[in-house]
Amino acid sequence: MSYSFEDAASPYLKGLPPYRHGRPFVECSRGPVSEDWVKLDYNENPLGPSPLAVKAIQGVLHGINRYPDCQGHDLKGRLAERLGLSAAHVALGNGSSELIDLCARCFLGPGVEAIIGDPAFAFYGRVVQAAGGQRVSVPLKAFRHDLQAMAERITPRTRMVFIGNPNNPTGSCVPPHDIAAFIEALPERVIVLLDEAYREYLPDELQPDTVRYVREGRPVIALRSFSKIYGLSGLRIGYAIAPPDCVALIDKARQPFNVNALAGAAAAAALGDEAHLAGSKRLNEDGKQYLYQALEELGLRYVPTAANFILVDIERDVDQVVRALAEKRVAVCSLARYGLRTSLRVTIGSSHENERFIAVLREVLTTS
Repeated sequence: MSYSFEDAASPYLKGLPPYRHGRPFVECSRGPVSEDWVKLDYNENPLGPSPLAVKAIQGVLHGINRYPDCQGHDLKGRLAERLGLSAAHVALGNGSSELIDLCARCFLGPGVEAIIGDPAFAFYGRVVQAAGGQRVSVPLKAFRHDLQAMAERITPRTRMVFIGNPNNPTGSCVPPHDIAAFIEALPERVIVLLDEAYREYLPDELQPDTVRYVREGRPVIALRSFSKIYGLSGLRIGYAIAPPDCVALIDKARQPFNVNALAGAAAAAALGDEAHLAGSKRLNEDGKQYLYQALEELGLRYVPTAANFILVDIERDVDQVVRALAEKRVAVCSLARYGLRTSLRVTIGSSHENERFIAVLREVLTTS
């Protein structure tokens, strides 16, 4: 009889389904991926990476036979200077997703609860379950985190509260004063994980002062990413901002050399490219306004977004529509797995991509 790894597995993993988020242009292609696909399913920056990041990668290519700096001193130093903190306040990760997992491993376990908005980034619930914790789901209110309802669900077993701001997949954000009031009222034992992967798309007046909370030593962990506005999704790099004793625990839990040399060099260079950042914001804002108008002309409801994607209610089976779009080489994300069975999420792309998405969506909705 063959050995049963399933029987030997952690009980917390057994009920966890595989993470599936395949891209249709990969699944449909047996050879090189065709470039005529419109890829609006992963919230990537259509402008591409910073030219400074590309140059930095080229500069370190001949040294990739060597391990990277395990502590990421250069990037941590640049981030700390930019944030007005010390390097001891910064942890680096293989994308912010790894940092979400590390935080769960550090602070969650059997008998401990984590409060999560519903719907929110699917990875939150997965890491809670994998750590043996109990997920407590709190429905969004008007597609936004209901902080009052989340506060009311706190019990002596509550250890963490996850807040995506802006929230994926809704694109909504919580006003800074609401976040401040929520943090002020929290019991000391409860940690707030603020996932700010899309923070740079927020207007300045809607950006909470998370650095202040960290500087004051509050139980706040802010996660940020180079995958979105910086256009470095393929390199997988993000960072956490937290009090030094929290960062020390995250560093204990992470694997050494978790951030590769190319990613570290590219991220450090991208931080200084203000022109690329401004261009990405302009492109996103122009695309957002075009899509708003086009969706309204199609008679479709959408959630006003603070990020680089839009949740759209197409008022019919979303999986059928997403498949029909894929047949015409347009990739968007179905939100059926979030319980939103008539909604899709579309990345705000380039003007060409946005126009093609609308034209194909109009054709699909007319003929379906």
